Amino acid sequence: MNSSLITQILQQGTAIPAHPLALTSARKLDERRQRALSRYYIASGVGGLAVGVHTTQFEIREPGIDLYQPVLELAAEEMNRADEQRSVPLLRVAGICGETAQATKEATLARDAGYHFGLLSLSALKQADEQTLIAHCKAVSEIIPVFGFYLQPDVGGRLLPYSFWRRFCEIENIAAIKMAPFNRYHTLDVVRAVAESGREDIALYTGNDDNIVLDLVTPYRFHSDGKTIERRIVGGLLGHWAVWTKKAVEILKECQQVAKSETAIPLSILHRNTEVTDCNAVLFDVANRFAGCIPGVHEVLRRQGLLEGIWCLNPKETLGLGQLAEIERIYESYPHLNDDAFVATHLSDWLSG
Repeated sequence: MNSSLITQILQQGTAIPAHPLALTSARKLDERRQRALSRYYIASGVGGLAVGVHTTQFEIREPGIDLYQPVLELAAEEMNRADEQRSVPLLRVAGICGETAQATKEATLARDAGYHFGLLSLSALKQADEQTLIAHCKAVSEIIPVFGFYLQPDVGGRLLPYSFWRRFCEIENIAAIKMAPFNRYHTLDVVRAVAESGREDIALYTGNDDNIVLDLVTPYRFHSDGKTIERRIVGGLLGHWAVWTKKAVEILKECQQVAKSETAIPLSILHRNTEVTDCNAVLFDVANRFAGCIPGVHEVLRRQGLLEGIWCLNPKETLGLGQLAEIERIYESYPHLNDDAFVATHLSDWLSG
């Protein structure tokens, strides 16, 4: 692995979709469609894949299901195959959960499967104090470079103050942070902590589904020790980008061009932010407190033929009240944001082999 090139790609910023889980009607792994999803994302122009994360369903870790390692390995095989035809490697991000014993075990599995980073969820340590959280993060970072993760409380996360993020930045093997608190104040806590730490090697990625486009074009400026420090969010690691992915890659590139231009943000970008946020509210089922966030993603992939159905490992996890009608609405309202034609052209290839 060329670690310097991996770091360069990460810091330049790229699109990393959070990989869903393809299941049969019997709620067993559908390997053919799992591979097809990876192929779709890679063909869409993403810079990497995040696997074993929330969108992949946390239940993959449960005894009797035991899909964590298999889904990591399937995605790794597809990325290995793609890398043989590419000039730059795909970034491999593995979701890591649980208390320290589980998290370090998962970090080891991810590292051994060829993953570059561990996206570290702290959801299992909701009552832990700051010192315990930092010790936990250090333990994982000794096994695999850590991609920090601020997950919003509505889907299992916890509040993490500025003081935590400032100490987090002192851990040597921190590569990036995904911010997904869906909250401007909490997002600023993270960006300010990174800026004031002096760590220019920590890449900032948005996971804020309510503000994706603006996150990617906003300069964040802070004053510290008589200096003005500016940081940018360079890319996204998003469940939202698990659908209509080719268009998401195009949006990211447009945002990066705007950010580099240092000119006023065009109205077209502001309009796009509203459109993307509206779509996300539907796909992630905000109206029902995110109850249908994974089935909403599945429904789009089902319509495109990438998934056979919207089944989740938890049979109770399904579309929220009114969510299907809302999906129809965003399809009609924003036809320029879907990539159905692209998928239709290549679907048979992705499903073969």
